[in-house]
Amino acid sequence: MKSAVPLLGIVAFSGTGKTTLLKQLIPFLRQQGIRVGLIKHSHHSVDVDTPGKDSFELRKAGANQTMVASSSRWALMTETPEQKELDLRYLASRFDSQFLDLILVEGFKHEPIAKIALHRHGTGKSLAELIDDHVLAIASDIPLDSQIRSLDLNNVPEIGGFIVEWLARSRK
Repeated sequence: MKSAVPLLGIVAFSGTGKTTLLKQLIPFLRQQGIRVGLIKHSHHSVDVDTPGKDSFELRKAGANQTMVASSSRWALMTETPEQKELDLRYLASRFDSQFLDLILVEGFKHEPIAKIALHRHGTGKSLAELIDDHVLAIASDIPLDSQIRSLDLNNVPEIGGFIVEWLARSRK
């Protein structure tokens, strides 16, 4: 299943600053008029509901899908106990494409989608493990000798500008 909205992965090892960067990139992209969705991979069990609340109790009673809605937002929780692996394209297809121009993906580093790999020298992790044919650029805190486009990890406007240009090219 193909998402109508372009996907761009932000991939790195834990502790590199993916979330920190995204918290700065999203407002930058919004200022450029880009409507951003986000899929964040978690290695932990995710529960956005609160024990004791009616929605939590009804979901735990056996509902396969539970929607919690208010005048300011809604959330759909889907139980997936038999699902072995997350399907990124399926998850992306759950978004309403009429409200988005881009879906940023935090994690899912081995998915065959366009990506920006983040590298922080102090992590001690090998950048080579993140590089595949889908990496468009590397954002690093040190200069790199690479054939892949290099960006300054600490320069949000540079990274954001790269994304804006990539998105414009991908729409043609």
